[in-house]
Amino acid sequence: MDVFKKCYDFTRADEAKKIGLYPYFTEIEKVEGNYVWVKSKKILMVGSNNYLGLFDDPRIKEGAIAAVKHYGSSTCGSRFLNGTYSLHVELENKLAKFMGKEEALTFSTGMQTNLGTISALASRNDIIILDRMVHASIMDAVRLSYAHVAKYKHNDMKDLEDKLAHQPEDKGKLIIVDGVFSMEGDLANLPKIVKLAKKYNARLMVDDAHGVGVMGEKGQGTSEHFGLIDGVDLVMTTFSKSFASLGGFVVGDSKIIQYIKHHARALIFSASITPAALGAADKALEIIQNEPERRRRLWEITRIMNKELTAMGYHTGNTETPIIPVFINDLDKTFMLWMFLRDFGIFTNPVIAPAVPPEDSLIRTSFTATHTNSDLDFILEGFRQGGKTLGLI
Repeated sequence: MDVFKKCYDFTRADEAKKIGLYPYFTEIEKVEGNYVWVKSKKILMVGSNNYLGLFDDPRIKEGAIAAVKHYGSSTCGSRFLNGTYSLHVELENKLAKFMGKEEALTFSTGMQTNLGTISALASRNDIIILDRMVHASIMDAVRLSYAHVAKYKHNDMKDLEDKLAHQPEDKGKLIIVDGVFSMEGDLANLPKIVKLAKKYNARLMVDDAHGVGVMGEKGQGTSEHFGLIDGVDLVMTTFSKSFASLGGFVVGDSKIIQYIKHHARALIFSASITPAALGAADKALEIIQNEPERRRRLWEITRIMNKELTAMGYHTGNTETPIIPVFINDLDKTFMLWMFLRDFGIFTNPVIAPAVPPEDSLIRTSFTATHTNSDLDFILEGFRQGGKTLGLI
């Protein structure tokens, strides 16, 4: 048996390309504000995680350029050895203060943040309790940890308590949830989860990649939104969304962060974040703290679009965030609506299994603070025409 046989037998992508219904790895030729160019056609982006509209902001670009001029293009090494620059430490201090925690630690990507943090903290003698809908990076991190795993039904607090109640008292327990669930836009029930963590002597980690910058009065994320910053032990997030950069970080008590720093293989054996990414993230943090009007506009857009899409006849599920899923519940029609919208001039993302259950195929839209009212009208008209053409509404 040839180990590569599965590769030659994989034809699904080629088949989708032949009929023009392949939505992945789209080559974007140019970016200008909320517009991108695909095959020389200008398309309105409604599929990015650029929640605050910063990735084309001149100040972010200037921050990246200034960092490159001062530090060069790369560290050419890991944080553990030669790759810790003063900019890493300065940004970590600012992030810890912003998030209301003692210490922060940056990683080169959001995925590495979860891989490194979880696999360092959990061992064979520990138990990780997961919401079934957590991000794939958490699932992979759990495999690396060798810890025992218990999964509870999505946002089902009764099932979570049942799982906690059946764990041995002499085992370390870590609950891990997404603050904002990335495909369907709903929130973890943090108030109840925090109570259960305390009741059963478990620690709590929140992946708030889609929450920080968006949720809460100050943009501190889902924990701030619920008034539970002190009730969550660890928060991780990424720079690739509201921060308009690349990388990730985790915040918590200094003792915990110091342990992660000296045991996380994804940190120790990986080159550190580039100066450009640090410079961009540093400037983004400044904007997040000083321009709350961006969040206010984002939430205004969110309310408008959720209301209008629902009134049109679409089902948007339990979303409470700028991630608004449009459930189609039919694989073929999901791709057909995606293609209609693309031809209309709207960039969205079709989401199918395994990202969501097979019966829950959807079009994922995510909105940006810099979308204009005319942008919103254009998006709604595309969904209106597409839905009627395909018999969805």
